[in-house]
Amino acid sequence: VLHEYVDVRQHIERDLLRVHIHLDFALTDDGFGPLGEFLDPVADKLMVTTALVLLVGHDTRPLIVITAVVIIGREITVSALREWMAQLGSRSKVAGSGMGKWKTILQMTGLSMMMFREDVFGLPVYDLGVLLLVVAAVLTLWSMVAYVKAALPDLRRDHVP
Repeated sequence: VLHEYVDVRQHIERDLLRVHIHLDFALTDDGFGPLGEFLDPVADKLMVTTALVLLVGHDTRPLIVITAVVIIGREITVSALREWMAQLGSRSKVAGSGMGKWKTILQMTGLSMMMFREDVFGLPVYDLGVLLLVVAAVLTLWSMVAYVKAALPDLRRDHVP
């Protein structure tokens, strides 16, 4: 029994360390000035993408894989859309929104919770994290559609560089 207690405690301590590191980066990566404004979303995307890739390596259930593909695919699509809109001089039409902030919060929280392999105080923390990540994926698609709709009039026009 003591061996099982020590083993569970070591797992929880390892999981807490991973969550602590992830949350430290998630909560403290905001930069100041133009460079910080540019690097902050890049750092968020790198952190989320890395966590999702590592997660899929551990949990290959279709729900997890599809959720990861949706989130990563959206990030690439919206980044490309923003770059294109910036070249057209219309970057503000696809600027970050409140929905995007909620999406990021849900992603970071869900991913942090999914770093726990064991229940914590009887709570299925991993499964709750999956739920938050799925909700984040829905918001991800919703916000992508909103950005594309906002950009469509400019994308349909002929622009001279």
